[in-house]
Amino acid sequence: MTFEELTKNKPTVEWKQRMDEDDDLFTEENINATNEVLDTYIKSLKELRNNRIEEEILECVKTVVISLNELNDNYDYFIETMEREELCDFIIESANIAGLDIEEDITEEWREW
Repeated sequence: MTFEELTKNKPTVEWKQRMDEDDDLFTEENINATNEVLDTYIKSLKELRNNRIEEEILECVKTVVISLNELNDNYDYFIETMEREELCDFIIESANIAGLDIEEDITEEWREW
């Protein structure tokens, strides 16, 4: 998978569908805010280019997780179990594309959701 393919399949695509099916966990605002955070994460990974060392990738992971912590607080704790799993999968897959060879949950250290 590439960053472009991953970007087209962000968890927020499914969240929007759930919202349209009357899932009151989501709003246009929290979905748009999450999209911005995830897009910034992908952009920061892409900017690493050939200097993709583990520490720099993990710094990008830390930043996205902390940003999602803040969003979750600001939007009444909309990240529940299923959303957490979807976000973690997205974050880990992105880190793998950037060159981090890891399968474990690399978000746990900073994650509050």
